[in-house]
Amino acid sequence: MNIPYGGARSRRLAAPIALGAAFALLASACGGGSSADSDGVVELRYSWWGADDRHSTLQQVIEIFEAENPDIRIAGDYTDWGSYWDRLATSTAGGDAPDIMMQEERYLREYGDRGALADLGEFDGVLDLSNVDPLIADSGDLEDQTYGIASGVNVYAILADPEAFEEAGVDMPDDTTWTWDDYVEIAGEISEATDGDVVGTQSMSYNESGFQIFARQHGENLYDEDGALAFSTETLTEWFRITEDLLDNGGQPGASQSVEIEAGGPDQSVLATNTGAMAHFWSNQLGGLTESSGRDLELLRYPGETDNERTGMYFKPAMFYSISAGSDHPEEAARFVDFMLNSNEAAELVLADLGLPANIDVRSHILSSLPAADERSAIFLSDVEGDVVDGNPPPPIGAGEVVEITKRVTDELSFGNLTPEEAAEQFISEVESATGSA
Repeated sequence: MNIPYGGARSRRLAAPIALGAAFALLASACGGGSSADSDGVVELRYSWWGADDRHSTLQQVIEIFEAENPDIRIAGDYTDWGSYWDRLATSTAGGDAPDIMMQEERYLREYGDRGALADLGEFDGVLDLSNVDPLIADSGDLEDQTYGIASGVNVYAILADPEAFEEAGVDMPDDTTWTWDDYVEIAGEISEATDGDVVGTQSMSYNESGFQIFARQHGENLYDEDGALAFSTETLTEWFRITEDLLDNGGQPGASQSVEIEAGGPDQSVLATNTGAMAHFWSNQLGGLTESSGRDLELLRYPGETDNERTGMYFKPAMFYSISAGSDHPEEAARFVDFMLNSNEAAELVLADLGLPANIDVRSHILSSLPAADERSAIFLSDVEGDVVDGNPPPPIGAGEVVEITKRVTDELSFGNLTPEEAAEQFISEVESATGSA
């Protein structure tokens, strides 16, 4: 499971299903999550998802903000990834949405298009967006409305274990020149040299972000500005054919084992368990996987083809800060978002947990304070920045379902029930149905 945000894949479908019913009630709902007490202190609610260490850190950030802003109190409202979206849909439908909420790109359009989010561009003079990394500054914009501002940036990449390469007697690739043929060949060589004790790579097909890069390398994209599919069947077939090649040459685990690895999440990945040399993850997962593996893992650029002008790599907003359109105190909420985005004090606590800070000055400020693995991630982002030519539009409504579609089609392909051509056709058909883009 390759989720940079925390939570369980088994709950991923809950959000889009719940949202359909929730927003049917939204028009008649009113109010918000904020209030003011008898002393005139405004109370706001801030909701996020994540593990216990994130909760502890953000509570410390809230305490600093409250000390500097005695007229505002922030109530933290947090849970795990899967429960978060159920709770947010229900509270939004009931007119009790949190004033400030963490959003994710797969659901931003769902909430924004339904009128549940405030336009952050309306808080000029309160919320300073001037130092946001230009490569992600517009990532939360929909039809000239800014419904989310990125907390930080990640990049999807290949994580590699140099010790596994050395054990197999295979040289680490030059990631500035390697091709997809090289990737398949190297993975197969590692598996063969170790008699399968160390596999070359973990299955790459379970996360649509990998295909997003592959499509961009071919001058295409996963989605266009209108939320429609923007790639050819031929390109997706070629992507699935790489997985078929890796299964044929033993470069990745077989179907049954891949299902188990995927279900176990990052902690059961081939890198974390020292049973593989490569896997595809987000850059902000390097620290956790380094700790789990006990080894100094490295980040590699995606393979490409020498005749492609576009590397395909892109900066992804780790998550978004959004404000409820129903908040009774939107300007106070904007002050808190400004603090989260622009405060060195907040960043010194959060570090890279919400992605490397979107504010480029704040990012520079904390570089020397980052743990070693996060520092390597920061250096990697700096190294590939020149290869990133643009970003991606927010995914369409229903994009949350694509996670499960990708998993299901990948399993069918891996077990030999679908050819790459059939897998591409099924994926396209199911995604068009889920997103209404047919």
